[in-house]
Amino acid sequence: MEERTAAAPGLLGRPPDPGQPSPALEDWEAPGSPDPRAPSWRGWREVGTGAQHAVPAEASEWTSWFNVDHPGGDGDFESLAAIRFYYGPARVCPRPLALEARTTDWALPASVGERVHANPARGFWCLNREQPRGRRCSNYHVRFRCPLEAAWGAWGAWGLCSKSCGPGRRLRRRSCQSSSGDKCPGSPQEVQKCVRSRCPGCSSDTCGCPDHILLGSVITPSGQQLSGARVFLRARPGTVATSDTHGTFRVPGVCAGSQVNVSAQMNGFSAGTAQAHANSSNSAVVTIILKELGKPYLVKHPESRVQEAGQKVTFCCKASGTPMPKKYSWFHNGTLLDRRQHGSGPHLELRGLREDQAGEYHCKAWNEAGAVRSRAAQLTVLAPSQPACDPRPQEHLIKLPDDCGQPGGSPAYLDVGLCADTRCPGPVDSGPRCGDAGSRCCSVLRLESKEIRCSGYVLPVKVVAECGCRKCLPRRGLVRGRVVAADSGEPLRFAGILLGRAPIGFTSYQGDFTIEVPPATERLVVTFVDPSGEFVDSVRVLPFDPRGAGVYHEVRALRKAAAVLLDAERGGAIPLGGAEEAAAAPALGELVLPPGTFRYPDGRPYAGPVEARVTFVDPRDLTSASAASSDLRFLDSSGELAPLRTYGMFAVDLRAPGSAEQLHAARAAVRVDAEHVRMPGHAEALALWSLEPETGLWKVEGVEQGGGGFRREEAAARVRREERAFLVGALTVRERRLFNLDVPERRRCFVKVRAYGTDRFAPAEQVQGVVVTLLNLEPAPGFTGNPRAWGRFDSVVTGPNGACVPAFCDAEQPDAYTALVTATLGGEELEAAPSRPRATAATVGVAQPYLERLGYQRTDHNDPALKRTGFRVNLARPRAGHESEARGPVYPWRRLRDCEDAPVTDSHFRFSRVEADKYEYDVVPFREGAPASWTGDLLAWWPNPQEFRACFLKVRLQGPQEYMVRSHNAGGTHAATRGRLYGLRDTRSVRHPERPGVSAACVEFKCGGMLFDQRQVDRTLVTVTPQGSCRRVAVNTLLQDYLARHPPLAPNDDDPAAFAMLAPLDALGHNYGVYTVTDQSPRLAKEIAIGRCFDGSSDGFSREMKADAGTAVSFQCREPPARPSLFQRLLENPESALGDIRREMGQATRDSPVAQTQAGDTDRFGVRPGQ
Repeated sequence: MEERTAAAPGLLGRPPDPGQPSPALEDWEAPGSPDPRAPSWRGWREVGTGAQHAVPAEASEWTSWFNVDHPGGDGDFESLAAIRFYYGPARVCPRPLALEARTTDWALPASVGERVHANPARGFWCLNREQPRGRRCSNYHVRFRCPLEAAWGAWGAWGLCSKSCGPGRRLRRRSCQSSSGDKCPGSPQEVQKCVRSRCPGCSSDTCGCPDHILLGSVITPSGQQLSGARVFLRARPGTVATSDTHGTFRVPGVCAGSQVNVSAQMNGFSAGTAQAHANSSNSAVVTIILKELGKPYLVKHPESRVQEAGQKVTFCCKASGTPMPKKYSWFHNGTLLDRRQHGSGPHLELRGLREDQAGEYHCKAWNEAGAVRSRAAQLTVLAPSQPACDPRPQEHLIKLPDDCGQPGGSPAYLDVGLCADTRCPGPVDSGPRCGDAGSRCCSVLRLESKEIRCSGYVLPVKVVAECGCRKCLPRRGLVRGRVVAADSGEPLRFAGILLGRAPIGFTSYQGDFTIEVPPATERLVVTFVDPSGEFVDSVRVLPFDPRGAGVYHEVRALRKAAAVLLDAERGGAIPLGGAEEAAAAPALGELVLPPGTFRYPDGRPYAGPVEARVTFVDPRDLTSASAASSDLRFLDSSGELAPLRTYGMFAVDLRAPGSAEQLHAARAAVRVDAEHVRMPGHAEALALWSLEPETGLWKVEGVEQGGGGFRREEAAARVRREERAFLVGALTVRERRLFNLDVPERRRCFVKVRAYGTDRFAPAEQVQGVVVTLLNLEPAPGFTGNPRAWGRFDSVVTGPNGACVPAFCDAEQPDAYTALVTATLGGEELEAAPSRPRATAATVGVAQPYLERLGYQRTDHNDPALKRTGFRVNLARPRAGHESEARGPVYPWRRLRDCEDAPVTDSHFRFSRVEADKYEYDVVPFREGAPASWTGDLLAWWPNPQEFRACFLKVRLQGPQEYMVRSHNAGGTHAATRGRLYGLRDTRSVRHPERPGVSAACVEFKCGGMLFDQRQVDRTLVTVTPQGSCRRVAVNTLLQDYLARHPPLAPNDDDPAAFAMLAPLDALGHNYGVYTVTDQSPRLAKEIAIGRCFDGSSDGFSREMKADAGTAVSFQCREPPARPSLFQRLLENPESALGDIRREMGQATRDSPVAQTQAGDTDRFGVRPGQ
């Protein structure tokens, strides 16, 4: 076999020079255009050997495996760009050091004799036309080696000299390349002196040049001209000029070559400074850019720490804004720390820790526009002998299979234990860096094996025996979802995704998206931009689970309203919220655009036709809440996030016909009919707000003109001619295009909600990662047309102790505010606790008489035909002195910690999963909602805690009912696990909606592949068995052919009542009846795979079972013959009937608890100790 003598750059450890192209890639021609000059690469020995790489093991690590392309057509292509697109840009470091490729059978390219090409900076490809005759490329997957330590990139080019004459300086910069988020040591920029020719006329200081003049302009970053800006020179006292209506100014006597610094100030904008440059022998020009003042917002919050007494700790807080905040204050348990001792910077360092310094720490940051408060970080100070991790595991119950239950039919549970979710202190002399929350956690140190006696078999299980401090698994918050049109449900294809202002990718053809939450993120603000321009930009604050569990969201995009053609010289008014004639839903108000108000982005007046689209979100329509932008929050004067109550929000789109450029409106106004604002105090507090897309926060409009409030005026209605009162507010349409009619609300509470795996509401079955949404409903007097209007919405993700959802509440009148509460998990709607015929404390989870005051009703309370996926409740604030109201489920705003730490025995509202006909059992217990609970073991269902691969088999059943289907998953080809159980999965089939005699089940099985030690693959032995009298009648021909071509075959596959296979290593698709999804969240991977399995496609999603599409195996089931009654059997055959009775009585005696206790030393569940 021919071998290449020189490896391509980057494959043997040294990355290619960024300025040099890869020889292998540059010589690669498009398929169908062979180039005889292209170098071949046979027998690629270096790739995949591991020892050949020169990268030190402690400085780099391998990523997980990626497979984005299946061989077909021209070959197999695993480009780095495609991997980053489909798996997310954060999955591979910016500059991989090396690349490894293997076939999906884990063979090296050399062992299969195929010609391949690769470059760590570009990816991997195999061309069918380059292979030996009769051979095609195998299916490859690849991984990359990435540096662990942060490293500087190459220096950029030197910039221009800061002076056009005389001495100056120039800069060059470099960027920090880090896959782990660590900071690089040293400075990102370098300064060098530069000397130009001597400046003519005068010295570098401003001097008297009577014949010279300085010409300047003051603009915004978008080019809008600012009038009334005050201009200053450092060498001259006071204001030297003021910008005119065109934003320009003139200052005589400034030497052309002086390069003087000129500054400008204006109300509502941060101060700006720029340097003047000569443009002729006697004149200089300068352009000063002023940015609108922006309240500070946190980009890094202090993180909780665990340290021992005597050690040191560093908290870090970082804020951004316009201008950038430079003043910080630190607080301990709400008390301001002495700035003289601790300074006023973004870092707080405490040395020689004492136990009395434990508690909560938070920071505040200020700039000219306001302040912002960080979340609180908890500092735990341990005594020298105090353990950070209790070696004794806590209780964690798992449900055993039904045939392992207790006598009497009740389900059995087993305590498998879990370790506390706490951090451990670092080494004594380590001194954690700012931003490093510690890398050691309380984790499993030792497992013990036990056996469970079940009906006809023994079930193995591993339980936690000892806990201790070990290296933490990385916690990566993951958000997945789908963007669809709010009116039609069609996917928003290839929409741009912005994280703040930075673009991070696009939605897929089906509207799907995946976002990896950056570290230390408090609010995940995401904007979805429709490339076609048909939809309003969707700005969402997406809740996520900081513990690392994946969360699924369905985002609904609002279609833009039809265009209204206006004349810029005449202006016009556009209604907000419906036609004036519609008595059922009268317009809330109107947007008034006066004549001559339209401007180009640079401030020039616009004259001509205007296409105006004003899209209104009407809170009188309950369905509109899902399409509303942001989360209706703002920063109050103390720097804390506060909620808003909306009367409607609208998006403004102004363009010249046929133009893609947005127009501005300098003097617009909003007129709101006062008839719609009836709540006491709301007419006086109503203000006009605009949304800042980068922070997702709302800001009052027109602050520089004295505020965004409304004034009251009387006017005659144009239709009915009666006198009516209007609230009028001014606004300017510039960069921000989303507006809101809001009132700050101070009557706030938290509502405690928990989600459970079943409607038994067992504490051990709580489910994490559930998105709980609370929709505040307006009280009846709020609107004349529809008293069910919503005022705001909030969403929170459940953790190990449930969720606390913000809400408006009232102590005096219980029904002053009501709420509609729903919960979803991966797109699946959960079911609320029932309230028919009347709500009871035991079912709902709320003690009486508080439950009666809250008026709990499930959505089907008055109509059983409605969904049961939500409940309505009065938000009655708890009253002092009432014992039943002191422990939830509604908590005052200042008692958030009590709500978060409330035990499961306290009052709370409940949801449960509808899918009660599913059961999962793992020999090595793992909580999918808490990825950090993963334990490395050869029998672990999920072998890789960083990447979870879910596999499902679609089973079609023809019979008169729905059937339970079990998959038994054991080791198949791995020597250490062959024949040993990984786990069980039970799933009930779902009927085809149009075929009553056909149902199908999506049965999970353990994927084939590497085990956790990454040394050898195992093709899981999967046995699928339906309950009852079922017989296998068909197997997917493609799947059957694949299994025949990839021996060995599964043993005992001749059983007609079951289907057995060795799990494929390839990610087969719906044509095989196999559905495989890889994700960083196990729950999301399974939800997506189930949706595809229901749909019978490899890229679709459905909650309606399509039993005939994409099946792997089919069974014919029949009802078992009815057994005759005992009386009839005694009449027909007395001897046989009495024998049956004797055998049944003997079996019952052997199964009794007394007999089991005498049989051996077992516990109450039939568990006997193992090794």
